[in-house]
Amino acid sequence: MTTNNTFEIPKRDGERPQTTSRNPHIQLNQQPEDRKIIEDIMNWAFSLPEIKKEHSKISMPGAEAMCLSEDKMCNDCSAFMIENEFAHFHPSPDSSMHLGLPIMDANYVIEQGWGELHPVAKMGYLTHNFIMVYAPRNEAEKEIVKKIIARSYAFAKGELTNE
Repeated sequence: MTTNNTFEIPKRDGERPQTTSRNPHIQLNQQPEDRKIIEDIMNWAFSLPEIKKEHSKISMPGAEAMCLSEDKMCNDCSAFMIENEFAHFHPSPDSSMHLGLPIMDANYVIEQGWGELHPVAKMGYLTHNFIMVYAPRNEAEKEIVKKIIARSYAFAKGELTNE
């Protein structure tokens, strides 16, 4: 594993969206008006090297999972929710996602207003580095969400430590 490099994102504008407090953990408002924003992120995410697009093994029907090739997975890390799935996108109209990050990154994303702890992590069934990332509302927010996904991807590959 390499040392964690600087990860900076701006504060998210406005209030946090409404979400459910239990499973299914979904975002209830503040989705983008243009679904193309989400499609662009998904196309980018699923084009990353060693990523397979699969139906999520842990989320609601219709959720699409980012699954890392098993030979590229980090050893003894908490990046994965189940098997080789480290992130998944929720179907429309929700458009949020869940993913794993190093704990410091997860806390930082929450502090900056871009996400919240997964309720299953609050209950102790997942570690506290699994969060919901809110759906981006515009092109500028899409780029921030891509940065968060890139961190999750690096974590899953073992390029970041869980510090």
